[in-house]
Amino acid sequence: MRHIPVIVVAGTHSGCGKTTLASGLMAALAARGLAVQPFKVGPDFIDPTHHSAICGRTSRNLDPFMMGEAGVRETFVRASAGADIAVVEGAMGLFDGLEGTDTASTAHVAKILDAPVLLVVDAGGASRSVHAMIRGYAGFDSAVRVAGAIFNRIGSPRHLAMIEETKSLPIYGGIPRRTDLVVESRHLGLAMAAETGMMARFGAVVEETCDLPGLIDLARSAPPLPAPAEAPARPESGVRIGVANDAAFCFYYVDNIDRLVRAGAELIFFSPMTDRLPDVDALYLGGGYPELHAEALSSSRCREDLRRAADDGMPVYAECGGLIYLTERLATDEGDYPMAGVLPAAAEMTGRIQALGYVEARVVGTAPILAPGSAFRGHEYHYSRLDCARDARFALELLRGRGIDGGRDGLTAQNAVGQYTHAYFPEGFAERLVEAAGAYRRT
Repeated sequence: MRHIPVIVVAGTHSGCGKTTLASGLMAALAARGLAVQPFKVGPDFIDPTHHSAICGRTSRNLDPFMMGEAGVRETFVRASAGADIAVVEGAMGLFDGLEGTDTASTAHVAKILDAPVLLVVDAGGASRSVHAMIRGYAGFDSAVRVAGAIFNRIGSPRHLAMIEETKSLPIYGGIPRRTDLVVESRHLGLAMAAETGMMARFGAVVEETCDLPGLIDLARSAPPLPAPAEAPARPESGVRIGVANDAAFCFYYVDNIDRLVRAGAELIFFSPMTDRLPDVDALYLGGGYPELHAEALSSSRCREDLRRAADDGMPVYAECGGLIYLTERLATDEGDYPMAGVLPAAAEMTGRIQALGYVEARVVGTAPILAPGSAFRGHEYHYSRLDCARDARFALELLRGRGIDGGRDGLTAQNAVGQYTHAYFPEGFAERLVEAAGAYRRT
């Protein structure tokens, strides 16, 4: 068993300030010299970049739909090794889960970890009424330990004093309304951490206005969790897998990266915008913002290197932004840009969401990195659409989700697969990709 002090920062609803508060709490704890392990509930790629920059430790996703309950516990305990405290940022409202259920909600994760919940409440325009809200959240599910509250958008000390006249749950602070600390957003969410350091500045606000010693004690009230079994390390395979890693391709589940390493791969990180294709045996192209960097991607010699490698039979696995990069061209408001030309399709950015939600996929086509009949889960969120060739082949049938073409995903050509689904790798997937890379290397 391992005792890991942990606190789950949950919101009453989206937009109440939980990302700001969670990031500020992480920064304040780190400023006190604590090793803080950050986590994010759900499939979000952007908030974890802010966590990682603040804490100096890689933030992990905790998603029961994609990972299963055992997977959530295993990732939490394994990633928290060596940390003094863990902070889990929730998603949406505390009880908002899959299709109106508890599944994959912040409450679900809190129950899996048996962790205390700190409720972030937007107090703008209210005083005593916030306690009715708090009591509703605290009593909605007896298995969820809503242990305290922090109020956001406090207008003045008098405003906070009026709220404190009534007691519902322990109050750990009141965050004043701040218009000078704002993180810009774009179509897929907040700006990435590399583009702004604003989130870290909330640490001083939390230090000044919140009861940090009390929050640390609250986190210590979490009970121990079972230690995960140590997976035997596989010998190095000699396989090198290239992983696109720059401003255009930056959406990855860290557990997927770890699984490739445990499967024996050496990972070579590179930028398709500025680098030539490295000497590798397979490629992993994650999601991100290729539409914001289309000119650089189209002018880089890497796309020609990639097309030749794919034509030669190199295994290529691409998700969302990586899928767009593998198409023949990308149309944006700024122009029409040639892409790598590996997959028989053209991509176009649109002005509205084309798909958003969880995905369940089953392999129905033939591809060396996808085991026939296997299944996996993931998430899709994109504003682009693809116009595929009439004879295009798809490797995935979606039991849930939209994909590329109304329930089909995994466009294939040669040994390349591109899909809108950001998959959480199931057991055996990383090993299969390494084996396919090894077979290509031998030829």
